Formats: sequence, C-alpha cells, structure tokens
Amino acid sequence: MERQLPKNVRQIGNVSDSPKIYVEDYVDTFFAQLCEKCEKGGNNPIGAFLIGDIVTGTDEEYVYIYGAVQMHELKMSGSEYVIDENTWRCAYEDCKQFFEDGEMLGWFVAHPGVPLTPEASTVKLHKKSFPKKNTVFIMKDPVEKDETYYVHKMNDLMEIGGHYTYYEKNPCMQNYMISSRKKNGVSATETVEDRAAKDFRNMVRTRGERQRQKKAGNLMYAASAALVLIVIVMGVTMISSFDRMKSVQNTLDSLTGTTDKVETQETSGTVTAVTSGGEAEAGSESSGNEESGGEAAESQDSQNDPASAAGGDIQNSSTDGTDAGQDSAGTADAAGGNTGTAENGSDGIYIVEEGDTLAIISRKIYGDVTHVDAICRMNGLTDGNLIYEGQKLLLP
Repeated sequence: MERQLPKNVRQIGNVSDSPKIYVEDYVDTFFAQLCEKCEKGGNNPIGAFLIGDIVTGTDEEYVYIYGAVQMHELKMSGSEYVIDENTWRCAYEDCKQFFEDGEMLGWFVAHPGVPLTPEASTVKLHKKSFPKKNTVFIMKDPVEKDETYYVHKMNDLMEIGGHYTYYEKNPCMQNYMISSRKKNGVSATETVEDRAAKDFRNMVRTRGERQRQKKAGNLMYAASAALVLIVIVMGVTMISSFDRMKSVQNTLDSLTGTTDKVETQETSGTVTAVTSGGEAEAGSESSGNEESGGEAAESQDSQNDPASAAGGDIQNSSTDGTDAGQDSAGTADAAGGNTGTAENGSDGIYIVEEGDTLAIISRKIYGDVTHVDAICRMNGLTDGNLIYEGQKLLLP
C-alpha cells in the first residue's frame, strides 16, 4: 500500500529539491535534546542513526524519517568521524526493539564549532555506511542551532535546501525517548509529553484564531462598505433636495418679481391719474384767476371811462354769451362723457380705464363710494388698489 503524504506539515526552507524529506516532530525534538547534551558536554560530537522509509512515487521521491537512535559512541580520528562495530551493534538492537519495520537510512551529527559542510572523509564514510540512493546526512551546530540536510545522489552528498516537519502520533519514537531519558541527560521524574498532539492543538488553535480574525475583518469590511454606501446615498439625497429647494426658491423669486412688477405698474397708473387730475384742477384754478383778473381790470376801466364802460358792457355781454355757449358746450360734453361712462358699465361689466380706482368706479356707477366692498367681493379682490387698465370688473 502506497504511503499517503502527511496532512499536518510545516515547511522549513526551500523544498523545491528532490527528494522531498519529511521529518516527524518527535525526531526533531530528539535532535534538539542531543544538541543540548552536546552543548553541555564540550566539543565532543554526538551522533544518531536515522530510521524511516524511502518511497519512490510516480513523479517524485520521498524520504520519511520517523525515528532516530543515538549512537553509543561517535569517535574522532583527527578530523574524521569513526563509527565502530559496537556502535553499529547497539544501534541495530535499539532499532529492532523500538522500530521493527524501520530501516536505517542515514545519520545525524551535532558538533559545535564545525562547519556544516562535510569533508571528503565524511562523504566517504557515508558512502560506505549508507550506499543506497537518497540516504540522508544531517549536520547541526548545537550552539548556533543551524542545520544542513544532505542527500546521497549522483555518487556524492548533495545539499537539500529544505524539508518538512510533519505531525503524527508516533508511539515508537515516544517510547524510545522515554527509555533513553537517562542517556540523554533527562531526570527520571521528567516525562516526554505528547508534543505532536500539543503542537497539533496549537496549530488548530492558531488556525481558528486566524479564521476568526478573517471573519472579523470581513465583517468590518462589510460594515465599512455599508457605511460608505449610506453616506453616498445620503449625499445624493441631500444634493437632490438642495436642487429641488433651489428650484422652489427660484420659482418663488420669479413670482415675487412678477407681483412687484404688477404692483409697480398699478401704482404708476394711479399716480398718473392723480397727477392728471391735479393738473386739470390747477388749470381750472389758473383759468379762474385769469378770469377774475380780467373782470377786475374791466371794472376799473369802466369807472375811468363811461363810454368804454358801456362798450365794455356790450363786450361783456357778448363775452358772457360766448361763455354761456362754452358752458353749454362743456355741459353737453360732460353729459356725453357721462353717457359714455354709463355705456361702459351698462351691461354689468366695467372695463377699468386709466386713473381708475374702485372708489372712482363706485362714484361713476353709483354716485357714491359705498359699493367698493361689494365690487371687491363680486370680483374676488383682496386689495382694492390692485386693479389695472383694461381689467374687466363685474358690477353688483
């Protein structure tokens, strides 16, 4: 049965190289413990054998490292690493006890102060110990916490840019770590917690927090968008209302201007009529004064010259006759005018003439001003002065 790829993984570095290396979280924890022990123990290296599977897929090759057993002793010969027979024997025993189906597919070295580049002797030792393709060599600096992964391919150890750490229940590695706690410097009272489960819970919790933050962000975005939309709608509504108010104001201004114009025209007509009447009265008074002056002159002349007085009497007689004729003509004209006025209102409709007011019209038609209110009610007028020349008025 083909092995399924782990679902809960964490990428470390660039994983574009082949093969893809997956290291179980307990193994990574075990490497950290070995580094702590190495850092406390001085400059001596500490090694471990890697246990796992090498899987060749359709398009890719995979290396799964789910176990590790510490080397009984990793010796140094000058600058070269040496793995003796006793170390191999102990490693096989541990592997058989805790990892029955596992295969030793590489090794791990923690060595402080050593460059993370394998020397030729190290490459030679790897080829001799792990000649199979895609076996793994890991170097780690326990002080700086740097690490480098190498894979045996093309007859050399090739550096791999990154790997995956995956999280699964791993009772085999957990049991081995418990049994070797004294060897790794762990006190007897210390227990190895189920770190995979803990990390998985932390990861799930982190994802849940991210999802909640994302939902909150989406809600904030939706609320902001709704608020912006409301502001836009309110702005459009206010602009539309302002335009309507402006239109109504323009209409009111236009009506007010028209009313002022009508009032000005009517007032001008009334003033003109009054002015014309005043001029007529002034003319009459002037004529009367002239006649009085003439009579006084004539009277003085008659006193001074009787003959002239007699002639004057004759002339005055003729003048009186002429004045009488003129008065008769004026009376006839007045009568004719009154006849025209009667004809203007005889059919119950009066056409306003220049200089007319309701008082003048009432006096013309009825001989008094008591019918002004009746004329206003008959024609629906609220102000008796707001009439204009040519307007038709119904007579009560």
